Amino acid sequence: MIEWIWPYAFLLLPVPLLVRWLWRPLAREQAALTVPSVASFRADAESATGIGRERLPWRVILLWLIWAALVCAAARPQWTGDPVTLPTTGRDLMLAVDISGSMGTEDLQLGGQLVNRLTVVKNVVRDFIAEREGDRVGLILFGTNAYVQAPLTFDLPTVNQLLTEAPVGIAGGKTAIGDAIGLAVKRLRARPAGDKVLILLTDGANNVGEVAPVKAAELAAQEGIRIYTIGVGADEMRLPSIFGSFGSRVVNPSAELDEETLTTIARTTGGQYYRAQNTAKLIEIYSIIDQLEPIEQEAETFRPIAALYFWPMAAGWLLFLGLLIADWRGWGGD
Repeated sequence: MIEWIWPYAFLLLPVPLLVRWLWRPLAREQAALTVPSVASFRADAESATGIGRERLPWRVILLWLIWAALVCAAARPQWTGDPVTLPTTGRDLMLAVDISGSMGTEDLQLGGQLVNRLTVVKNVVRDFIAEREGDRVGLILFGTNAYVQAPLTFDLPTVNQLLTEAPVGIAGGKTAIGDAIGLAVKRLRARPAGDKVLILLTDGANNVGEVAPVKAAELAAQEGIRIYTIGVGADEMRLPSIFGSFGSRVVNPSAELDEETLTTIARTTGGQYYRAQNTAKLIEIYSIIDQLEPIEQEAETFRPIAALYFWPMAAGWLLFLGLLIADWRGWGGD
């Protein structure tokens, strides 16, 4: 239906009449003229000005239509659609993704090619987010610093886009796991109990930040937040020597991964720790987390709104343009 944001603007409709009534021309003395009869002058004046006609001149009607259109535009009409009910079941999922410098390590495969860890994470998490119908999803990115890239929202495509655009190292080269958890607790604590989940993914150990990871996990447990931790990165990677494959050595690119702390974080909050050594394992882990049972939430509704003020405004300007053209061409002259 159509609603008016500023309906009191319609009080301006009689303004032209008030101006005409208040702004009367000053009486001026004119020289007298003696004539035998004024009947012919009165007849000429009425035929020239249209006085005495039963209807208003077309120019006056057009000006009133222009004024009415502009007043309608000033009243800000808008179309309000029927209420749309958002899903009444789901979870509040906060995703914390490590984008520190080590996530640029190329030890995972995607499509048969060796790519860095963050590229694989983006591809897997993108599909995970796209299937979260009925869930609110938020995104925290962390490195040396942790920050909320997207608050909890039903707008899943935007969350996916923000994750896709995040480059390696933009949050700093170190890993602040505790700060990421603390930021998630701050965002989730106001949500209803029993449906708050944090999925934290990292490839390293906490080496910077204001809050210790285990202490942050204890705060999360007090707020009823479950944390699922994921350690990502291959266990082996072959590094070629200066002689090529001859003399190459095998290293563990995930040597810095603090699995003990990640396990403690998950256990403290009632979650679980998962280890993803390759892309297939990471996909499997997110599939397991996907099996979490949704919990009833308070229903939310919204009504779509579309502004309409530009229609009467355009009509008013078109009528005004027509009036100018009519005067220029001399149509309907006095």
